[in-house]
Amino acid sequence: MGITTIILFIAGLILLIVGAEILVRGASRLATAMGISPLVVGLTVVAFGTSSPELAVSIQAALKGQADIALGNVIGSNIFNVLFILGLSAAILPLAVSRQLVRVDVPIMIGVSFLMLVLALDNEIGRPDGMLLFAAIFAYTTFLIIQGRKNSVDEATPKSGQVHATPAPTGLLNIAMIVAGLLTLALGSRWLINGAIEIARIMGVSELIIGLTIVAAGTSLPEVATSVIAALRQERDIAVGNVVGSNIFNILAVLGLAGIVAPSGINVSTAALGFDIPVMIAVAVACLPIFFTGHLIARWEGVLFLSYYAAYTAYLILNSTQHAFLPVFSTAMMTFVVPMTLLTLLVLVVRQTRKRQ
Repeated sequence: MGITTIILFIAGLILLIVGAEILVRGASRLATAMGISPLVVGLTVVAFGTSSPELAVSIQAALKGQADIALGNVIGSNIFNVLFILGLSAAILPLAVSRQLVRVDVPIMIGVSFLMLVLALDNEIGRPDGMLLFAAIFAYTTFLIIQGRKNSVDEATPKSGQVHATPAPTGLLNIAMIVAGLLTLALGSRWLINGAIEIARIMGVSELIIGLTIVAAGTSLPEVATSVIAALRQERDIAVGNVVGSNIFNILAVLGLAGIVAPSGINVSTAALGFDIPVMIAVAVACLPIFFTGHLIARWEGVLFLSYYAAYTAYLILNSTQHAFLPVFSTAMMTFVVPMTLLTLLVLVVRQTRKRQ
C-alpha cells in the first residue's frame, strides 16, 4: 500500500473532523444567538452539523459514480452511530432519554429507515427518490422548530429586558466559520474518497465494505466526539439527540442529495438490500424498547450495543474474505445471541409496563 494513499486518507479524515468542528461551532453559536431553543439546536444544528462529513463524502462519491461508497457510508454510519457511539456513551455514563425522543424522534428514525428500504426495493435510489427524501428533511426540521417553540415559550421570553440579537461582527464571524467549515469538509471528503477507493483496490475488498466500515467510522468521528464529551459533561440529552438526529439526517438529507446529484442514481446492491439495510432497521428498532425501559440507557445496554457492533464488523470481514469460520459465527449469532437479546429486551419491556401500571 503506497504511503501517499495512507497520507491522503488520514489527511482527509483530519480535515473532515476539523471542518465539522468549525461548522458546528459557527452554526451552534449563530442559532443560540438567534434564540433557537437548545433542544432544537441539539436535534438539528449539532446533529446535522456532525453529519456534514457523511454529506460531503456521499455527494463526492455519488458524483464520481462510486454508488457503493455513497450508500455504504449512510448505512454504516447509522449502524455505527447507534451501536458504537450510543454504546460507548452509555458505557461511560448511563444516558437519560427525554420523553420527546421516545415518543417522536426515535419512531421517526425507524420510519425513515423503513422508507429507505421501500425506495431501494427496485435496487436503486433514483432522482425522484432522492427528491422525496430531501423534501422530508425540510418537513422534519420545520416540525422540530415549531415543536421547540411550543416547548420553550417561557425560555424564549426575555428576562430583565434581555433581547436575543446577534451583533453584526459576531454574526459575520459565525457565518465565516460555517463557510470555512463547509470548504474544509469538501476538500477532506475528496481526499478521503480517493484514499478509500485506492485502499479497497489494493486490499481486494469491495467498495461497499470500505464504505460500511472505514469510511462510515471515519465520517462519524464528529458524532463520537460530540456524544462522548456530552456524556462526560452529563449533557445526556445532547448525547442521545445527536445520534438520533444524525441518523435521520443521514437518510433524508445525505442519501437524498446523493440520489439527486448522482448521474444515474444510487445503485443498491443485493448484498446491501438483503443484509445491511435490514441490520440498520433492526438497530433502529432496537432503540425503542431500550429507550422505553425507564427512559435510561444503562451501562450493560451500552456494552451490549458495543458487542453487537464488534460482531457486525467481524461478520463483514469474515464474509468479505469468505473465511472458514463464517458459517459457525453466523449460526452462533442467529441461534443464540440474537434470540437471547430479544428475550432480554422483551422481559425488560414487560417489567417496565407492569411497574408503570
